[in-house]
Amino acid sequence: MADSESVTARRWLLGQFDRLSWFQKSLLTGAVLTVVWMWWSPSELGRRTVFDAVVLIGGPLALGLTHGRHVGWNINRVAVRNAVLLSVFVLPFYLIGSTLPTIRAYYPMWQTTLAPASFVPHAIQLFILALAAETYYRGLLCVGVKEIGFKAVFISPIVYMIHHLSKPPIEFLLSGPTDVLFGAVDYHSNSILPSVVAHGAGLVLLDWLVLREPLFDPAPALEFLEWFPVAL
Repeated sequence: MADSESVTARRWLLGQFDRLSWFQKSLLTGAVLTVVWMWWSPSELGRRTVFDAVVLIGGPLALGLTHGRHVGWNINRVAVRNAVLLSVFVLPFYLIGSTLPTIRAYYPMWQTTLAPASFVPHAIQLFILALAAETYYRGLLCVGVKEIGFKAVFISPIVYMIHHLSKPPIEFLLSGPTDVLFGAVDYHSNSILPSVVAHGAGLVLLDWLVLREPLFDPAPALEFLEWFPVAL
């Protein structure tokens, strides 16, 4: 009897889910995935990479494939061009950020060295994490629902900022605007390629820079940003 009731309940839930619009399904799936990620995401890099790939890549792709949607996994000429432009635009932020005391104290998040045998696998895993994050934030919750118009760009900034609460204060403050920027570029590209490249390359570059002596004296940047209401 219990098994029969369980099957009936699952069928009812699936029936209710099928009645939702694609936009509603995307938001509901996004809510479930973020709860799963926040509660069960492991801290060790190797396990975290596998977990994020399964949850934040596998979840959105599974939903997209079953509904004939690409959720941003699409490459086109505009996306390639915008990937280059976005990466160039964010480069100074990573260069300056790598000299700030709070950033250098926090990164790398996972232990590594500049030795190729250590850093290359580390870099590959960082790219996978970036791909997972962008598939969720910019894929499922932006490009995937672009049928609602440009307002799709503003769906995920709050969640993105919440997921950055543990990061250095300046990174937390900039995470919301960054989400909007990446979302807008991906929205117009109909692809998450720009944000994946910019995010992934940025993570790798930042760790590489922090493991070395600062490229330049951070004093001018600290003086320029002293009006920021957070520790630098």
